[in-house]
Amino acid sequence: MYWPKQNEKNWYLLHQMCLAVSYQQCSIFIPGTETGKWKLKPNIVFVFFSSHTPCGDASIIPISEPENQLSKSMNGADAAGQSAQCSSNHDHLGFEDKKKLEKMSSNHIIKRMKNNDGGWFSMITEDLPVQQVFVKPEGNANPKSCECSAQMQAANETGLSRLKAVDVYRTGAKCVPGELDDARVPGIGYHRVGSLRVKPGRGVRTCSMSCSDKLARWNVLGCQGALLMHFLQYPVYLSAIIVGKCPYSQEAMRRAIIERCQHVSFLPDGFLTQEVKLLQSELRFEHSRQAVQEVQTNSKTKLVPCSTAISWSAVPEQPLDVTSDGFRQGTTKKGIGSHQSRSKICKVELFHAFQKLVTSISQENLPDTLRMKTLKTYWDYKEAASSYQEAWKVLRSQALLGWVKNAQEYLEFT
Repeated sequence: MYWPKQNEKNWYLLHQMCLAVSYQQCSIFIPGTETGKWKLKPNIVFVFFSSHTPCGDASIIPISEPENQLSKSMNGADAAGQSAQCSSNHDHLGFEDKKKLEKMSSNHIIKRMKNNDGGWFSMITEDLPVQQVFVKPEGNANPKSCECSAQMQAANETGLSRLKAVDVYRTGAKCVPGELDDARVPGIGYHRVGSLRVKPGRGVRTCSMSCSDKLARWNVLGCQGALLMHFLQYPVYLSAIIVGKCPYSQEAMRRAIIERCQHVSFLPDGFLTQEVKLLQSELRFEHSRQAVQEVQTNSKTKLVPCSTAISWSAVPEQPLDVTSDGFRQGTTKKGIGSHQSRSKICKVELFHAFQKLVTSISQENLPDTLRMKTLKTYWDYKEAASSYQEAWKVLRSQALLGWVKNAQEYLEFT
């Protein structure tokens, strides 16, 4: 699974802002209407792609079965036989049933299924939900002759039913402290939906919020962060989020990323709750857990996530950053904690790049939030982004109440 970090994205945006303040036309930013402020060019949009559903709330996906227990699907021989029977008895169907038949045969994939009572019915699949369709014979027609294939089927409207959720996919992300925990009962009630969660880990519980929660926050505050908001007239929002081929639920994605914050009001100028497009691709990441498990079906080796991260940004200097266990690749035990062991997209390195940007601009051309201010630490600069901090305060108070914040002492570096 590949999830771009916010820091990786900000490294690119910082580079683009440096190009903008030096008035290079290749930047994605153009001057705004306020001094020292910039905005995206009209033709620039950001699309977020992930090879897997984001961890946390969006990964709590229903597992469904037909309401009537299904035990046997129609095989090829059955399909051929039933198609012939239906063809010979097609005239026994009423006019309305024939119309339904013609409409469905062009839009659906239909399977014959056997129920617990020994009877047969057909199941129409059209993504989600799945519908069970029962054919009503007319006159003296043999009921079995109307068990049609995908080419010959009519529906009785009173026989339509939907899939029933019987369980959910599990997420390793844990509910944040202070909120109700998961019920962990068998079946669909195992997880509480809509809860804020911290990322799963193999050791001590982390303070990092789940990917679903971060995307929900970006959908209101933008994905640029507090520092870059000093220079932006409007937040940078995602236009679309695309998930690769994997377990996926449009309902769960919408609930996790859009609906949890949709009711938020009284945001400062420029900030809006977004209706980001949520899409799924048919592309599957060849090294995903599911893909590897399919190849190694007979292997008893336990699959664990790789501890190495490869980050790439569209910047001219050091576009590639490779880390292992949180440190730059090649770092020895002796070198841990040194400048050389730091990732180029860690908070400290990004802050230093931001400070260089600020010092390259004359005081009169700086935005109001930075002009003639005595700011020293990373915390100071973040807090000085007043509109962003106001929007974040509103969002936390109305939607994301339990968000886990890093202690101030960890952010007071220079």
